[in-house]
Amino acid sequence: MTTAAECTGPATVVFDESLTEYDFGQGHPMSPLRVDLTMRLARELGVFDHGLRLVDAPMADDATIATVHDERLIAAVKRMGDNPGPGEEAFGLGTDDNPVFLGMHRASAHVVGASCEAFRQVWTGESLHSANITGGLHHAMRDRASGFCIYNDIAVGIQYLLDQGAQKVAYVDVDVHHGDGVEAIFWDDPRVLTISLHETGQMLFPGTGFSVDLGGPGAEGTAVNVPLPPGTSDAGWLRAFHAVVPPLLREFAPEILVTQHGCDSHADDPLAHLMLTVDGQRATYQALHELAHEVAGGKWVATGGGGYALVEVVPRAWSHLLAIVGGRPLEPTLETPPGWREHVRETMGRTAPFRMTDGRTPAYRRWEDGYDPETWLDRAIHATRMEAFPLHGLDPMP
Repeated sequence: MTTAAECTGPATVVFDESLTEYDFGQGHPMSPLRVDLTMRLARELGVFDHGLRLVDAPMADDATIATVHDERLIAAVKRMGDNPGPGEEAFGLGTDDNPVFLGMHRASAHVVGASCEAFRQVWTGESLHSANITGGLHHAMRDRASGFCIYNDIAVGIQYLLDQGAQKVAYVDVDVHHGDGVEAIFWDDPRVLTISLHETGQMLFPGTGFSVDLGGPGAEGTAVNVPLPPGTSDAGWLRAFHAVVPPLLREFAPEILVTQHGCDSHADDPLAHLMLTVDGQRATYQALHELAHEVAGGKWVATGGGGYALVEVVPRAWSHLLAIVGGRPLEPTLETPPGWREHVRETMGRTAPFRMTDGRTPAYRRWEDGYDPETWLDRAIHATRMEAFPLHGLDPMP
């Protein structure tokens, strides 16, 4: 078995500056500034100097997008993006979440193309790991945009793998919101295992993703959901992750691991109610990296996702992610570069974090050490294990 520490394979991040054209406009939570600040921080920290190579992002053509999306949606995105005006809510366009903007199709197709290149890099063996932090648009459905997501770049990438002959692809989504679009698109496909850990849909958009949601006929157990209570912090989140994700991935044995890294689970995120720190998120990235080596021969595609604390959280979290993808993790105690902090002050009038840590050392109690039915968290974990584990031949009990 290859371990993460033994990884010597090439790693890439797919990016060019024009990817920041995916921009819903001033005041929208999903500002492209979060991408710009991340890439600036990662560069100044030297993340791209050793182990992680930058590659250009191609544009996805209509035929590629149509492997997942209804052609009527593609036509509507083009039409609205050419002449922004009243939206077409039947396609999820022109809503508060997905306002129409000039060049919307081109910008969205570029994000899809960037993710497809990351998937291609890993499938062909050009890279062992590849990342697209502008990707991770996991809410888009086959026939409509949803939740800041016009096209579902992850689903298009997974479909590419299947079309190339992949028989088993695992997808793990750690965004605070349920990865509903990816789950729905592969609901009936037993070749794709989707696992989503998210704040419960009782409290948060999109209102889905419960333990009883397990996949369609013939694919039962290939959709797995862990709906977490609001207020869950590092210890509880990592307890849930390690109680569910590693056993399922080991049993499923995917050829490639695909992960979505929305960092809106952080305590400072303005749109949700979990309480993770950057340190807890970094521990998650490390765990997924290690699992990629353990279960998928190191083949790992990582994307971004949500995250709306533009200065305080996203740049640090995703710089940690990129450094881990590149095989050279950053020390949490590292200071953020003075030049980056000054750029934030000059352009935004805000004070940037001084260190790459929130000052926490993530720790958690293992599931095997005892289940407490009096806590909402443990009841949620237990429910998921009871529903999903037997469908994979696993014992759900501690």
